[in-house]
Amino acid sequence: MSASDSPRALIRYGLVGLALTAFIAWALWEVRDALMLVYISALVAIGLSPLVNAIERKRLMRQQVPRWAAILVIYLFIIGSIIVVGILVIPPIVTQARGLVMELPRLLHQGQQWLINRGLLTREISAQEAVQQTAGGGGAQDTIGLIVGAAVGFVGGIFGVITILVLAFYLLVDSNSLVNVFVRLFPRERRDKVEHACRRVTSKVSAWLGGQLLLGAVIGSTAALGLFLMGVPFFYVLALIAGIGEMIPIVGPILSAIPAIAVALSVKPALALGVIAFFFAQQQLENHILVPRIMQRQVGISAVFVIIALLIGGSLLGVIGAILAVPTAAILQVLLQELMDENNTKRGALRTRPPRTPSSPS
Repeated sequence: MSASDSPRALIRYGLVGLALTAFIAWALWEVRDALMLVYISALVAIGLSPLVNAIERKRLMRQQVPRWAAILVIYLFIIGSIIVVGILVIPPIVTQARGLVMELPRLLHQGQQWLINRGLLTREISAQEAVQQTAGGGGAQDTIGLIVGAAVGFVGGIFGVITILVLAFYLLVDSNSLVNVFVRLFPRERRDKVEHACRRVTSKVSAWLGGQLLLGAVIGSTAALGLFLMGVPFFYVLALIAGIGEMIPIVGPILSAIPAIAVALSVKPALALGVIAFFFAQQQLENHILVPRIMQRQVGISAVFVIIALLIGGSLLGVIGAILAVPTAAILQVLLQELMDENNTKRGALRTRPPRTPSSPS
């Protein structure tokens, strides 16, 4: 037995490997936020890649559109859409919010009288007392802390979105060279399969983005119809908010329903209860039928795996995990299919190999 195979050397190599693995795991955990931004940027770049390629192939004045210009066209369209939505949404919301604030004392009084008449409340409490009880009795300091925390989180979210867009821009500009470098990391005989897997991943992630837009359109259209039939004011704006909120799993539909409930509450409490019931039924339909079916048709993932992916992603990373669950499941599906196809190919080659004939004695 050589010196390199001695028990001490094996134990030493094992300890070094364990320490190196622990160090890498610790380093990855420390930079997890940056890695998450990179991963989201990569998904955005992959999803927009087919659209960028389509615009790039167009000819403008007998010249091919530069890739950076195609990306800027898409970005300008997205930013313009957000500005238009903001112009349509913010003024009605501000108007309705003012009316709701003016009506809040009356609504609070009516609600408390209803509870007192049924023996569920002993006396009326003021709005200030309600705020103090909700804040846990901490007073102004807790309120200021909540406001500062919300402001910091909002600013951090804005910077995160800007970082994702900028990084996705550069990934799209250099996508061809990056894919070529990635493919060259593999042996020559495997490069065609790796390149084919990259194309499949791009197709599935792009289909996922298309599915998200389709879900937003369906939810927005049904919300507009339902709110219009119930007589809710500004139903078109509220439906637009519902369609945009659909892009954010789990909390998006809930947050997008709040403006509609507030507007309905400013009209009459019974209408607000109807709006709550409508959005609850719509969310159940979306979670159990629309999302699994649309994602199955768009991305090619079974409805069961879509639901499981959403549950696991939401449990691990909350809202971000739910957003990334379906595209991540699509990427894993491609990788598993490639591995299974490769294993089946090897098994088929072993089965078709001719048996060895025994050599004749000399």
